[in-house]
Amino acid sequence: MRRGIAATALVASLALAATACGGSDSGDEADGPVTITWWDTSNATNEAPTYKALVKEFEAANKDIKVNYVNVPFDQAQNKFDTAAGSKGAPDVLRSEVGWTPAFAKKGFFAPLDGTEALAEQDKFQPSLIEQAKYDGKTYGVPFTTDTLALVYNKELFEKAGVEAPKTWDDLKKAAATIKDKTGVDGYWGSTQAYYAQSFLYGEGTDTVDADAKKITVTSPEAKKAYGTWKSLFSGKGLHKADTTADAYAHIQEAFVSGKVASIVQGPWEITNFYKGSAFKDKNNLGIATVPAGSSGKAGAPTGGHNLSVYAGSDKAHQEASLKFVKFMTSAKAQETIALKNSTLPTREDAYTAKVKADPGIAGYQGVLTSAQPRPALPEYSSLWGPLDDELLEIAGGKESLDKGLGDAETAIAKLVPDFSK
Repeated sequence: MRRGIAATALVASLALAATACGGSDSGDEADGPVTITWWDTSNATNEAPTYKALVKEFEAANKDIKVNYVNVPFDQAQNKFDTAAGSKGAPDVLRSEVGWTPAFAKKGFFAPLDGTEALAEQDKFQPSLIEQAKYDGKTYGVPFTTDTLALVYNKELFEKAGVEAPKTWDDLKKAAATIKDKTGVDGYWGSTQAYYAQSFLYGEGTDTVDADAKKITVTSPEAKKAYGTWKSLFSGKGLHKADTTADAYAHIQEAFVSGKVASIVQGPWEITNFYKGSAFKDKNNLGIATVPAGSSGKAGAPTGGHNLSVYAGSDKAHQEASLKFVKFMTSAKAQETIALKNSTLPTREDAYTAKVKADPGIAGYQGVLTSAQPRPALPEYSSLWGPLDDELLEIAGGKESLDKGLGDAETAIAKLVPDFSK
């Protein structure tokens, strides 16, 4: 994450601007429209224009409501909202990453949405996504976009090597070696990031923590086996060595879209960028399969995405306007528009129209969503990947043993969830 004086100044100015216009009736004329502020955390170049257009459409249909649209960089938004909400100056609506939702709900920053206009069509949304928007039995967000990880692969290279999409990690190793022999291209390039390694844990039937039992499980025999498999995929014929540089993500992505590696694990947020690469000028060359299974026979990846949540500190008029806005933005029509323009996955089944599913990327990811695993309603859950990001980088780079790295991660995680046992 790059930081500097300019970035700090920008954050400060945005925070002041948001405090002046969010979460209160300041700026509203006595008999004029209510102005609500929405912090959108999407990509400002690829996604934001679609949301801005929908805001205008909403305002045209609701003359009594104005929307102050603010695009906040995703990597700054969580801390910015935390600060703004604590001082009663938060935006009325936040595009909240699914991991932030229970954390902010626990702090009392989000309003519960059960029984409100925003959730009037709750049965249209995928049940697992509604569950992921809950904390302590109440729903604090409406699913806006969703995602998960999949094994994405170059069909042409797989066909040239005579291999199929692997069902297990062992299958992947064999396929990678064959692809290298037949094409000269590496068959697979893995990531060192903890989020991408999460699927290996699911493949052994475990997780970083057992939220129900309040126990840290990152050093359990199952977890060690999972991370052992993850580590083994950085060496061997057709398996690209670990990239431990700051630009690893970009390196892996570029290699895949240019046909220099046959498969990677990636999410649907890169669909648009896949199609820009020379290897996928023909969109149908993009293969999408469920992430391979581990020794338990289980396969799956974490569910990601964003909810639209309403600030609990806004007054009644602003909350009512916000609920109407959230309902509009998460409607089947809006979801279809977003999918068609941004190549992101809808959160409700009735938005997967024929037009939407005509995009092979979206159709492919829709097929793997059923194996995605929702995160537990643990406010600290997303932060647990932080210590693992540091340790997995050292392990993959050969600077630390698996046992020591996971042990150090366990110690760090214990500080984040002090009421959990080891």
